[in-house]
Amino acid sequence: MKTAPPTRTRRFSFSRPHPGAAANTHAATGGGGAPGEGSHSGAPPPEEHTPAAAVARHTAEAAGTGTAPLAPARATFVRSFVHAWNGVVYTVRTQRNMRIHIALAVFAIALGIWLRIAPVEFAMVFVAITGVVVSEMINTVAEACVDLVTQEFHPLARVAKDVAAGAVLLSAILAVIVACFVYIPYLWPLALRLLGH
Repeated sequence: MKTAPPTRTRRFSFSRPHPGAAANTHAATGGGGAPGEGSHSGAPPPEEHTPAAAVARHTAEAAGTGTAPLAPARATFVRSFVHAWNGVVYTVRTQRNMRIHIALAVFAIALGIWLRIAPVEFAMVFVAITGVVVSEMINTVAEACVDLVTQEFHPLARVAKDVAAGAVLLSAILAVIVACFVYIPYLWPLALRLLGH
């Protein structure tokens, strides 16, 4: 009688894989994705669309050339005034509308001096000028923050920029109304005198 050959027991190994094999698998899948997806999911974004590029673009405009260093996390009391002044200079250098506001403000002040308006009226003029300038600076902050977050079209980015520009528009309209109430009572008699009435 022939006896059946002994059966072999198959053993399964549950040992941990070699670290090098895991690294190769991770590299092949592009950081944990399916094979063949590494070129898409693991690829870095284009350099010009990164937040660092947006920061470099805004700071380079203020510095003229190169990349200006960011402000330190904590500054001294005196140094904080320097940073604040740098913000004003940056806005004047880079924003065309700010330069227009400054030119109109100088004209309004010179006209007030020539017409010898009252001190209270001068105070109203300075309040209107300051409101327009501050609104323009806030608009610049909104544009810089939006450009820092995204370089692509987004409805919320458009809303942020439009609302900030609308604040500048309303402050400019208010400044025109104040100028009309302050200067017209002085200019109207001069206009009538020049016309011979």
